[in-house]
Amino acid sequence: MAKKAAKKSAQSTTATGTVPVVGAREACPCGSGRRYKACHGRQAAHAEQELVQRPFEGLPGEADWVALRELVPAATAPLALTAAAAAGAAGEVPSVTLATVLPLAWPALRRPDGSILLGLQTQSSSGDLSRDLADALTQALTIEPGTPVPTRRAPADGPRLQDLLDLDAPFAPTVHTGFEFWLEDAESASGEVAASLERANASAIPTEKLSGVDSAYWCGTPDKNHLRWVMTVPEEQLLDALARLAAAGNASLGEGTKLVGSFRAHGLTVPVWDLPVEMSAADCEKPAATFAERLAGALAEEAPLSAEERRARANLVSRQVTLN
Repeated sequence: MAKKAAKKSAQSTTATGTVPVVGAREACPCGSGRRYKACHGRQAAHAEQELVQRPFEGLPGEADWVALRELVPAATAPLALTAAAAAGAAGEVPSVTLATVLPLAWPALRRPDGSILLGLQTQSSSGDLSRDLADALTQALTIEPGTPVPTRRAPADGPRLQDLLDLDAPFAPTVHTGFEFWLEDAESASGEVAASLERANASAIPTEKLSGVDSAYWCGTPDKNHLRWVMTVPEEQLLDALARLAAAGNASLGEGTKLVGSFRAHGLTVPVWDLPVEMSAADCEKPAATFAERLAGALAEEAPLSAEERRARANLVSRQVTLN
């Protein structure tokens, strides 16, 4: 009878999701009679290790979320909360802004005026980056203004960004040349704050977002420039299309440019081109738009790849780099 009662208690507690976290060797609060690490602790550990391959899927601008997470040094984007999320805030929240990175890699910051900066380039502890970011945002909504959000492990059953953000609001990132957006009045910065800002700005690779195509980012380096284009086309289909174009000699963006490979990042594929050092972001606009048309045509083809196209595909696959 006691075992049956314990089992019933564990089931009812699990159903309501109210099992608290305790020490690994302590008795599990669910009443099973087992140690926490062998009962609900094991379930929690499994949930934390489970990797969500596309954490930004379902959010407007998924490809730009990936770009700001992995490729862009300094950028911001306004975020719109759901009515329920806004209602749960402590006090007025004038605005919520996504930032690529915050000082000291803070997950989030609530400024003195109540506005919120949410850091994107932070470490994921749960295996679901969307859940980690939502946890930071939830904390920022309830802490006192003028306070950074500390790093912590997100609860396995906590909300995701898809639960907190208005999915009908557009995602419109702005790329910056530096990190002045950290401060409400960057011009008045002095001392260590100014020095820290200067160091951060010096480390940022010049980056610009193309306006004529979606989610393509130019960046400049001393030796050569690059175009990194985040695409939502399924990887296998995209690689086939890129292989068709490469085999036909149509995969470049013009003279002196070359498709050199691709990144994998958060479930999306990011083709990368080498560009001449004199080729600016503005110079990429027309070639990128023309390439987008060629790519659409290649994606529509259904015939099996030829031997030459298969070789081109194998070459592309051999030069893929996984970022996460």
